[in-house]
Amino acid sequence: GPNGAGKTTLIRSLLGYLKTTGGSAQVCGADPAVDSVRVRQNVSYLPGDARLPRHMRGDGVLQFFANLHPAGDLRKSRSIADALELDTRRHVGMMSTGMRQKLALAVVLGPVTPLMILDEPTANLDPSVRATVLELVSQANREGRTVMFSSHVLSEIEETCNRVVFLRRGHLALELEMADLFQRHRVWADLPVGVVFDSAKLLADLPGEFCDSVTVTDLQSTARDGAASIRIDTAGDLAPMLPWIGSLGLHRMRIEPLGLRAIYDSVHHNTLEDPRDHLDASHGSDMESAVGASAN
Repeated sequence: GPNGAGKTTLIRSLLGYLKTTGGSAQVCGADPAVDSVRVRQNVSYLPGDARLPRHMRGDGVLQFFANLHPAGDLRKSRSIADALELDTRRHVGMMSTGMRQKLALAVVLGPVTPLMILDEPTANLDPSVRATVLELVSQANREGRTVMFSSHVLSEIEETCNRVVFLRRGHLALELEMADLFQRHRVWADLPVGVVFDSAKLLADLPGEFCDSVTVTDLQSTARDGAASIRIDTAGDLAPMLPWIGSLGLHRMRIEPLGLRAIYDSVHHNTLEDPRDHLDASHGSDMESAVGASAN
């Protein structure tokens, strides 16, 4: 979700840092409202605004937190700092923002806890370091640890996570398995000239097993030749649905995988805009068209 959606508030509530006004949660078998200490013993947490002692050297910070957490592992924290190419001899106060983020990650990725919660873990990092961090997170997951993290970078979520939750104004707006996401497609097309949009007629010849997997939307716009424009959303394998789509007599058709960006926009913004309009524009360079296509 965007800023203010409730991501950090949710995380802090799960850790018992905030007192909730209603509802309940279980984290590693404990209720954070009743036994937050037990929760934190089983969690390694990176806050979005991690603050480290500025007077200490990097290695001193690693030692301090390794001794503080019951699952602390100084050797592993140092290994992660090396993987992130961090000079731990420097004082924290003399480190750049990106270096302090690396140090915080070395602190958090060191303890071998069943659950890691990371709030914007790749903030302030350059692309090469981001890739290293995501690999470390994926490695922790392969070792059997659960990882929960928030991010504004949707490609990181697509690459790393197997489940995603969208928050909107403090409410859970959508929960999605990533495996299902990669089986979703969106078709933009125009009906034959003179044909009026009628969802019942369009879906009449759709095989029954696909009825719950397809929705047809009237874009309430017309093409240059006066044809009505529609959008078809599909879930599941697209191949068995192609004969039905072909039977509709559609033209000026565009089929695209429904990536996480499209889902995000459908949750938080109006997404009825037809991307083919950008391709029809008479002005603009090839680079502008490529950027527009990659953003859909």
